[in-house]
Amino acid sequence: MNAGQVDMAVSDIDFALLAGDGIATRSAKAGEIIFKEGDEADQLFVIKSGQIEIQLGNRTLAELSANSIFGEMALIDDAPRSATAVAKTDAELVPISEKQFLFLVSQTPFFALKVMRVLARRLRATNKTFG
Repeated sequence: MNAGQVDMAVSDIDFALLAGDGIATRSAKAGEIIFKEGDEADQLFVIKSGQIEIQLGNRTLAELSANSIFGEMALIDDAPRSATAVAKTDAELVPISEKQFLFLVSQTPFFALKVMRVLARRLRATNKTFG
């Protein structure tokens, strides 16, 4: 992790169940932009394999790896993407639609709690870095 980079990885919160065998995936090549800051959002992603960088301008905010999620904020607050996601390595991603996300949140309280924990830990990490 570089100086000034926020540790947004939440290693003990595992979303592997959403990235199991037989689930539709999307491949991303190293260097590929998955979404850009300001884009409309209708999906979050679970990383099945590979690494993803979350960037804001020329600053890397986070490096995420397998079984982490990203892109969830825009589904929660219905706002455009707040950062850019780029594949650091070749990656396999599981897209979760807004409809699937809302179903998981409403039917699986533990899923909702895990997402809230990810957001809380990322906010705390940001506060430590910039606060």
